[in-house]
Amino acid sequence: MIATLVTVGCGTPDAPATRSGRVVRVIDGDTIVVQGVGTVRYIGIDTPELHHPRRPVERFAARAAAMNRGLVAGRTVRLETDVEERDVHGRLLAYVYVGDVMVNLRLVAQGAAEAFPFPPNTLHRDEFSRLQGEAMRMGRGQWGPAEGGPPWGGPQVSE
Repeated sequence: MIATLVTVGCGTPDAPATRSGRVVRVIDGDTIVVQGVGTVRYIGIDTPELHHPRRPVERFAARAAAMNRGLVAGRTVRLETDVEERDVHGRLLAYVYVGDVMVNLRLVAQGAAEAFPFPPNTLHRDEFSRLQGEAMRMGRGQWGPAEGGPPWGGPQVSE
């Protein structure tokens, strides 16, 4: 029995942890607060800065936050971690799902977020890169014109 317990904890990395909870606050385009979990930073993406202590609000930051809010506010989300569970600020690092939809990927596809591979948390790096390239080619979201045109800068990804 003791040998089994020791063996189980050694050798291979643990499977990604999964948690869930209701989103009680959307902080910006890539950060939320989940009831019973705390602050969650989306893995693999980066959105324009809305709340930075030393920099002004970046172009498209409010729209990215609104797009994120539309996807997750008040909803129950499933959170899956990668290699590292927390960042230096203590936030849970996660791939965020509403049903079967990974919100991180959806935000990149809509042009609200950029692919942001940050090793060692790179499980979906290729998918993020592919969707960013598509969003750029289609002129979606932040990849669209700075002024004028449709409110989101280009055609929307259908649900």
